[in-house]
Amino acid sequence: MTPLFDEVVGQEAAIATLTQALVSPVHAYLLVGPSGSGKELAAEAFAAALVCPDRGCGTCRNCQLAAARRHPDIIETSRTGATVSVEDLRSLAALAQRRPLEAARQVLIVDDVHLATKSAPALLKTLEEPPPSTIFILLADDLPPELVTIASRCVEVAFPPLPMRTIASALAGGGCDPETARTIARASGGNLDRARLLAEDSAFSVRLSLWASAPQRIGSGGGEIAILAKDLIEVTEAALAPLKEKHAADLAARIAESEAMGERSLPGRKELTEKQARLERRYRSEELRAGLGALQRTYADLLAEAVSGGPERVAEARHAGASIDAITASIATFRHNPNELLALQSLLVTLAQNRI
Repeated sequence: MTPLFDEVVGQEAAIATLTQALVSPVHAYLLVGPSGSGKELAAEAFAAALVCPDRGCGTCRNCQLAAARRHPDIIETSRTGATVSVEDLRSLAALAQRRPLEAARQVLIVDDVHLATKSAPALLKTLEEPPPSTIFILLADDLPPELVTIASRCVEVAFPPLPMRTIASALAGGGCDPETARTIARASGGNLDRARLLAEDSAFSVRLSLWASAPQRIGSGGGEIAILAKDLIEVTEAALAPLKEKHAADLAARIAESEAMGERSLPGRKELTEKQARLERRYRSEELRAGLGALQRTYADLLAEAVSGGPERVAEARHAGASIDAITASIATFRHNPNELLALQSLLVTLAQNRI
């Protein structure tokens, strides 16, 4: 197995499929899995191996250029708006016609294909008429019904969410305390990238404690609820700091590399910063869901305690169960509610009412 895949954790079946594909690659691959499952790293490694004459030796000029993200025949394309538009796919079709500059073939990595539902016919046309020297690696978080025909034109490779034990083991292997690693793994939602950031985030345990203590802070008055909701939103926003620092460092490093190569500006800087902004918005949403999950686990503990207390605590058990249901319903609501503060206040009011 090529050493290029060494950084991909816990996806042995997917990596075996991609490694075998290097023997006789076809024109398109569809890597499907949630953020942080390893599909992005696998796509980069697979692309490097595809342009390497030795199927991913890790040491040749092609592999070194790929590792530095400077290989002219590995092109990553990103959407220019909220979805993958027809215009985005027209640009992709034009890129597909380009001849390789260094390697025997070029590889086009296409992000967020699950957001191409409305433009799917344009993508299908591009895949059905591929130049022989172009290979597509499509990345999708999931596979909506509108993209089933797209998937039928590709080799589909699944990247399921990583189990908590796999994430905890990876964190512990990197020096994280085992108990802390398990706590972070539970909050990561199967996203190893997020877990690694949380492991370096000294404020993570403070945020977790604030969410877990929310049932004790909920009073019957609206003022207490408003303050608590504001505190929870503020710590959610503050959780972005480690990721923003990482993005700033990545951007600075790429700029320095460009300057060392004599370039006056960083190629693709606008696309890179837009992608970083999207990742930050996603990370914030994941942090909010993780907080709601911690709150839900607190009520689950209260429910278990009440149930074990016998008939005298039936009312407490009922209230805890209703609170768990309310949090479950709110998780979907937050995805579509632009005013998170009001949505959180509404949830906290419901939880306070359940306690009365």
